[in-house]
Amino acid sequence: MKLRSSVPLSRKGEGTGVRRARLFAVAIPLREPFVISGGTMAVRRSLIVELTDSQGNRGYGESAPFEQPFYSSETFSSARACLVELLLPAIVGMDAARPETCRDRLADIARGNRMAKAGVETAWWDLCAARNGATLASLIDHRLEELGVEPRWRSRAERIECGVALGIPPGGDPMVLRERVRDALARGYRRIKLKVRPGWDEEPVRVAREEMEKAARSLPLWVDANGAYRLERDRLALEALDRLGLLFIEQPLPEGDLWDSCVLGRSMQTPICFDETLVSDDLARQILGMNGPRIWNLKIQRVGGLEEACRIYARAAGAGVALWGGTMPETGLGAQAILALGSHAAFVYPSDVEPSTRWYQPGADLVELEMAEDGTMLVPQRRPSIDLGGKGVLVAEIGA
Repeated sequence: MKLRSSVPLSRKGEGTGVRRARLFAVAIPLREPFVISGGTMAVRRSLIVELTDSQGNRGYGESAPFEQPFYSSETFSSARACLVELLLPAIVGMDAARPETCRDRLADIARGNRMAKAGVETAWWDLCAARNGATLASLIDHRLEELGVEPRWRSRAERIECGVALGIPPGGDPMVLRERVRDALARGYRRIKLKVRPGWDEEPVRVAREEMEKAARSLPLWVDANGAYRLERDRLALEALDRLGLLFIEQPLPEGDLWDSCVLGRSMQTPICFDETLVSDDLARQILGMNGPRIWNLKIQRVGGLEEACRIYARAAGAGVALWGGTMPETGLGAQAILALGSHAAFVYPSDVEPSTRWYQPGADLVELEMAEDGTMLVPQRRPSIDLGGKGVLVAEIGA
């Protein structure tokens, strides 16, 4: 299919080569530590990729693994090494006329390392947007059309719904969680997600429900285990979760337990949602082939960038899978990609995208995200201005 003329992509040879790649490290303290079943984050350390073409256009992307491998096998240090030693040198000099061409080149260079790749690949897409005077959302529209996505699934909203993700409180204190739920309800969030693990699961759901009843607000409520349960070891706990009337249970089993997760999903009344397991379009194909869960968290960092995310979106839309947009969370710079993709029609549940002040002190984020009182966030209508001065430390520079 041909691209619409509203976004005429540059042709090869028209100053589209990547002239320079720079890598910056940022460290933004969180307002309070964020605790999931596997570990704790107190500072958002991220790697920012800047790509410049021969005409001086710049594109930015973020690689946002945690410092320790409690969410995935990647870490801040491993991503930095992969970017500096392999990925960035490989793309300097490459023609960047089309947004989707970066994915295959990175696949040739390194296996896995999806979060490192996401930093390069989203910067590549942003560079294409800068050169063509476009937005990420409009480039995504064109790519989805090329992938054969039906028009109804290519439609997109001007705003997305924001949901809050509430971590495990210090010591599993229900009073701390109660205060956090009250605050989230007062701020207008459109859903509540609770981080859980064995031994901390029924109590947080009870607390959240009580506070929603007091506030007279009926919101989607689900829990996220980040793979903390085991099918045989925690069967009774999983059965108890199934009786709580949740919208769904996100990633109850470890990411590699694909078959067990599909078996569990068929045995429960409460739907299962995949998060860590969904790392590629190929895995998405296998999930569908195994009649697995039909609710997916699509996280651009986890799948390696926007091209892979668009392919998963196309497959999900064609199969009737319900999507929602996940975050690590990234900085506001990194969130631009999921804001753009997550505005499309197959994303049916509120996203993990939250305002900058949820995580950081005012003015600390690289791109400030704001949530309206009704719990929605505007999808950017133009590329944000990026200034890393004073917030980023130059790690590497490759090319002229």
